[in-house]
Amino acid sequence: MRLQMSLIAATLIVGVSLVTPAWAAPFFFSTGNPDGRLGAVSRPASPGKVETETADDFVLTQTTVINRATITGLIPLGTPLANISNVEVELYHVFPQDSANPPSGNVPTRVNSPADVEIDAATRDGNNGTLDFTASLLSANFVVLNTVVNGIHKIPNQHTGGEGPAIGEEVSIAITFTAPILLPAGHYFFRPEVLVTDGNFLYLSAPKPILPPGTVFAGDLQAWIRNSTLKPDWLRIGTDIIGGTTFNMTFSLTGDTIPEAGTPGRANCHGKTVSALAEQFGGINEASLALGFSSVEALQDAIRVSCEP
Repeated sequence: MRLQMSLIAATLIVGVSLVTPAWAAPFFFSTGNPDGRLGAVSRPASPGKVETETADDFVLTQTTVINRATITGLIPLGTPLANISNVEVELYHVFPQDSANPPSGNVPTRVNSPADVEIDAATRDGNNGTLDFTASLLSANFVVLNTVVNGIHKIPNQHTGGEGPAIGEEVSIAITFTAPILLPAGHYFFRPEVLVTDGNFLYLSAPKPILPPGTVFAGDLQAWIRNSTLKPDWLRIGTDIIGGTTFNMTFSLTGDTIPEAGTPGRANCHGKTVSALAEQFGGINEASLALGFSSVEALQDAIRVSCEP
């Protein structure tokens, strides 16, 4: 009997040790499914085409590691998925952080826009090996009621109404950050760019306000856009360019929260975050493996950057 009880106790201990503590909550955010209202170009510079960026916002209530994302967009009819040759992701704070203030006055407002410049430590690029991506076809014929591709101008010529409807192939792009992104709690903008050989990637809109299966959150801002001639300023796609409406864009983010992480700017931020991860995952080495970092050193570097004020 004593041996039997010892075996049961040992089994329970092993079982508990393999379970992540209940307070270690996975993170998932989504704006929902495409609504067919808008396709807004989001592409890097290429021969004959200027860089154009489309961004939408999300909120983190706790320090979070983001290791996967999805985006949904439109590519021209008949375009092979292999023509999607690269994806780059940037994240931005909300203006006026990381920005010149007062702003230039070239756009109607910068209130609630993305910042002038991206968060350097959060940039991920397929060409640099910091993300992998896989594209899949959702629909061979998908129609959007309006588009914004070239009509992105400073005031007083910013209100173009859009460039009309388009039809194309609806594609989903699943992104894995081979260098996961660690961010403190805050309000951010997510900006993907997609390079399509002989075509554009039109980032598809999602309902605003967010509807199920999207993740509803307070303070949801509308989508913004800029090209290299407008930079560092941004325009509201719905309010400034099309007029009389607002948009979200279709994306999701997946990762893990670190509920007891340190506070950026405080002297104990790094140590507290390491301790929280060690408790959460049973050790810092285990944390780096579970979160997708290439090494403990890579995780430590990410913590250091996220703890900066």
